[in-house]
Amino acid sequence: MNFIIELLMQTCAYTLYLTGMIALTGLFLGILRSNSIKNFQKSFGIKAVMLTGVIGVPIHELSHAILAVVFGHKVTAIKLFQKPDENGVMGYVQHTYNPLSIYQQVGNLFIGVAPIFGGTLSIIVLMQFIIPKVYRQFIHILMGNLSIITLNKATIDGILISYGGLVKSIFALKNFANPYFYIFILIAICISSHISLSLADIKGASRGIGVIFLIFLVLNIFSLSKYIVAINIIKYNILLIGFFIVAVILSIITFLLSLFLLLIKRASI
Repeated sequence: MNFIIELLMQTCAYTLYLTGMIALTGLFLGILRSNSIKNFQKSFGIKAVMLTGVIGVPIHELSHAILAVVFGHKVTAIKLFQKPDENGVMGYVQHTYNPLSIYQQVGNLFIGVAPIFGGTLSIIVLMQFIIPKVYRQFIHILMGNLSIITLNKATIDGILISYGGLVKSIFALKNFANPYFYIFILIAICISSHISLSLADIKGASRGIGVIFLIFLVLNIFSLSKYIVAINIIKYNILLIGFFIVAVILSIITFLLSLFLLLIKRASI
């Protein structure tokens, strides 16, 4: 009995190591996105949501579609942008897959969370072209943090401080003298407003998590999980933190801006 309990706990731990950071980021971005959209809508109506969606929704849906193709799914229908329906849906990707294929089953997870990766990557590419100095600093911080081999309070504090410096670089006074910087902020806000996961995304991703859990369970039964080196797990999660921090920063800024506009709207009434 103890063996079974230990086996299940170890399997849950490995599944959490692989998917926990993605799930936590998705949840946090979802909360920010939901409140930002509500604030924009209260301030300027549905037109504000449509304005952010013109850029953000196509990137969201294309992220789903690209990963669906990568994992061998068949895309049967795609809508990159539309006026919100009664459920607030502004776009969708419909796809089918072979339930007997483990690869395609695991793909459900990555297809479901694809907008977080696609949106973040789009912002990083935009950063490279518009504020290249900040982009180079971001890459330097990311590569530096990958040299970390243990996680403790000191290293976590170091990671937070380094990305705090990145925020300061993004909003350095000299960037405000660059007219293209405002384009970067506008597009980044549009992307981050639609970077989070819908209920349909979460439902699809959960099917992939179940399969990953079963894969780790089999590995643990045959004692193959010992080949998964702890340091690689640490580097994997640090890489995710570094990658997602850009989306989190811009999503927080989007929320604060939406809140500021809402307060102005209420003060003018």
